Amino acid sequence: MRQYKKMTAVFLAFTMLAGLCACSKSTETQEESPQVADAEQKAYIEDTLNLANNEEQEWAYSSQDDAWVLSVVSAVAYPELPDQQGVSVCVPGAYVSGIDTDGDGTEDVTADTYSDAVLGSLVIDYEAELTSTNGQVYTAADAPVILNTGAAGYGSSTNTLAAATYAVEGYINVACGNRGKQDTAEDESGETYYTGDAPSCLTDQKNAARYVKYNILLGNLPGNADYFVSTGGSGGGAHAAMFAATSNNEDFYDYEIEAGAVGVYLLEDGGYTTTVTIDGADYEISDGAWGCVAYSAITSLAEADMALAFEYYMDTTYEFGTSFQAQLAEYLSAAYMEYINGQNLTAEESSVGFDLNEDGDKEDTIDLTIEYNLEAHPETNGYYGTYLDLYLAEFQSNLQWYLDNLDYAEGWTWFDEDGNVLSDEEAASMTSADKATAFLEGRYAKGSFDGRGNLSGGMPGGSNMSGGELPDGKLSDEKQPSGERPGGELPDGELPRGNLPNDELSEDSTEERGFSNGGVAENSTGDMMDVGTPDAGTTQAAGSSTDSFDYSTYEEMVEAYAADIGEIEAGDEYGNNIVELYNPLNYIGAESTENPAWVRIVMGASEGDMSLFSSLNLQIAMLNAGIDANIEWQWDGGHVPSEVLSESFSLYIDQMYGEYADGETIDTPAADVQTENGTAKEATGTDLSSWVEYSDPGNVSFTLADAVSYRTDGASKSIPGFDVIDYGQEDYVFGNSKQDARHWNRTLLEIFEQYADILEPLFNQG
Repeated sequence: MRQYKKMTAVFLAFTMLAGLCACSKSTETQEESPQVADAEQKAYIEDTLNLANNEEQEWAYSSQDDAWVLSVVSAVAYPELPDQQGVSVCVPGAYVSGIDTDGDGTEDVTADTYSDAVLGSLVIDYEAELTSTNGQVYTAADAPVILNTGAAGYGSSTNTLAAATYAVEGYINVACGNRGKQDTAEDESGETYYTGDAPSCLTDQKNAARYVKYNILLGNLPGNADYFVSTGGSGGGAHAAMFAATSNNEDFYDYEIEAGAVGVYLLEDGGYTTTVTIDGADYEISDGAWGCVAYSAITSLAEADMALAFEYYMDTTYEFGTSFQAQLAEYLSAAYMEYINGQNLTAEESSVGFDLNEDGDKEDTIDLTIEYNLEAHPETNGYYGTYLDLYLAEFQSNLQWYLDNLDYAEGWTWFDEDGNVLSDEEAASMTSADKATAFLEGRYAKGSFDGRGNLSGGMPGGSNMSGGELPDGKLSDEKQPSGERPGGELPDGELPRGNLPNDELSEDSTEERGFSNGGVAENSTGDMMDVGTPDAGTTQAAGSSTDSFDYSTYEEMVEAYAADIGEIEAGDEYGNNIVELYNPLNYIGAESTENPAWVRIVMGASEGDMSLFSSLNLQIAMLNAGIDANIEWQWDGGHVPSEVLSESFSLYIDQMYGEYADGETIDTPAADVQTENGTAKEATGTDLSSWVEYSDPGNVSFTLADAVSYRTDGASKSIPGFDVIDYGQEDYVFGNSKQDARHWNRTLLEIFEQYADILEPLFNQG
């Protein structure tokens, strides 16, 4: 069989080469276009990753979800870690006539006759329509494709079956594995080496997108290749945002080519082409997104330390764990002011929706700066300015939105001012203003299901989340390419075929594959890794009295910093600084980037894992690049918050599709008035009354000092804020498994060197 495929690939190569030559003349200059450097390899990749040629593709059907799920297949021709570079797809049953088991193009197994998972190809019904729960109508040709970016804590994700979560909405759902920190592999001599550095996670997600888009173009899968939506939470949220921000940027092509991705190839002149050849015609394939929904996006890391330190330092009541942390926070805050002012940021009032200069209109473009005057602004340790005016306006707007939508709250228990549970009649008679006041005073307990949110844990799951088991859902051995390149084998030789975990479609859940707030989480391989909020007592925890467990002296730490940063800045095998590759602000609006149409970033307003300034900076850059960028800071939300009140993931997708694809307006459904009070015995809400002025609940306000005080209340991260002295969750992607610490932040090194005489005596002194 392999020999047949190789012969086919060679034949296709000659066909493609002839096609390329035939169309290589420019209509204007008549100059010959650059040729693909290895046409035979291009043909091999496109033949190998054509799902129709995969004799082991297997489809399982869920009658409960009316959805077909594809067994995991390899997304690339030359995977380094096959168990982490695969892809699975879930397709709504409405788009499928059945499964063609004998290759004649007609369905042999249908939903009505299905009993067991079956080998074969989809027969797609392009005439069928499916109406989402929000009233948007889709077909197999125009359905959005949801790409779930795993990578919790920037870690690896094992290949997992796609969830049936969105079948009822009409979306194509894609789950992909990815390499990440803490991964190892073996070289040709059997020696183990570390892998998983940036941009491995992101590269594997881009490669999965190329695979699915290619097979959509071939007619093997339904969906619209132009309407890809990236989504994930925490580290996955970071990658969802980076996936969108770096769409089809050639900085990532070498890594994609190395893995054998489809639709990106080297040219003889050293450039790249991003076309595939189908039936003699060339088609462009992008590795990017049309839209993005990112929950608690932990990006960009480049500014994370400064930004979080700045938020903490502006709160004059915050107590740092050590004098070293407090002094370092002061220096980082000054560095953040310098950083922001050096970006020459601006905001159009009409885009952000705020009258920042308070002149009565929203028609101006405002320069965004941070200023310092300790005498005039002692309440924020001296900091103020238009950049912080925007931050405050965004904060107030998000609280007001929450208060204005409390009628959507389902199953809540409301209490009076004395802490007594309201009767059903009293709860039913509450006005919107009454609910807003009760919320601000913490006089409520939430129900088990909050509003329209359809996602436990906030972010969509890529794994199968069917409410019931699929009939016999057993899947065959997953299909992997042989690993053989035209003309020779990979160093590893042939890649083994393996079974999926448990060999069946399990009842998975978002919690199992999501991102918890615990100090330790389990990734999809069962490995334990440090993610999220640090445990008390570690140097990453607020209140820690130890500045570093890894370094006994300040001098030792600074020397390690300098050496590690030098190694990073020397570049990887392609000459890239991998820290720079993972900074989305380097790519948003860049000439070589394809901008997404829209992005939505949802952060918990009380989460301690990331500064809210980081999401604000992403929004500013995206708006200035012409992207419809929306940030939501959820006042009751922690890390990776759930969708709440009138919001839901599917509603936002449908509304964006209506706005940007078919011109149809999808309205938010009206709230169902609560007629019965909940059953909680005591209020569990957060009392916001000390932070917020709410004499008019329809027009609440608070000061910048109150905003940062709310942010730091119960803060979990120490200062410096993000993994910069000892081991931390994201640093593996910029280092290796043998170093005690992964230092990469040049700003910190400069501070350590410039203020050594002040910081050194404080180091590890409590």
